[in-house]
Amino acid sequence: MRVLSAINCIHMRVLGIDCGGQYTGYGVVEMHPGGHLVCLTCGAMKLSPRETLARRLSRIYEGLGALIVEHRPDEVAIEGIFYALNVKSALKLGQVRGVAMLAAATAGLEVAEYSPLTIKSSVVGYGRAEKQQVQHMVTRLLGLAEAPEPMDASDALAIAICHLHTAGTLERQRVAAR
Repeated sequence: MRVLSAINCIHMRVLGIDCGGQYTGYGVVEMHPGGHLVCLTCGAMKLSPRETLARRLSRIYEGLGALIVEHRPDEVAIEGIFYALNVKSALKLGQVRGVAMLAAATAGLEVAEYSPLTIKSSVVGYGRAEKQQVQHMVTRLLGLAEAPEPMDASDALAIAICHLHTAGTLERQRVAAR
């Protein structure tokens, strides 16, 4: 439910997904009028390498579907495709991304994609920031008592925050252009 406040800041809930072969991180962040960010949930789905790829993909789809039903995000954001040296790993990552996009599309949600550079720039202010710096800033921006664990959860929260910052900026530009 996107709502424009009196100070031209949207109220929106975003599910951020950090796709991975061993862990798929997730985080739901809500932006309240005035730009206040709130973490509703975060974590990571641990995938067993003993399971077949098809079973792991099914678990991701089911897990994300359950999160979408429970938290009712307005939109979903994921990390965009990046270059990988290992072709096999890149293919598996692409399959996980596809399943994440399918889970969102099945629920009727739009999916936004952001490069790692854009995500880090949005959250830390520096596109080449280390994972620990991202985790630290996510903890501060959300006012959390402790850093989200595992790192995939903080990455997913960073993706959601990046989308909220971007959506807020675009909304303010639209309002100003009227």
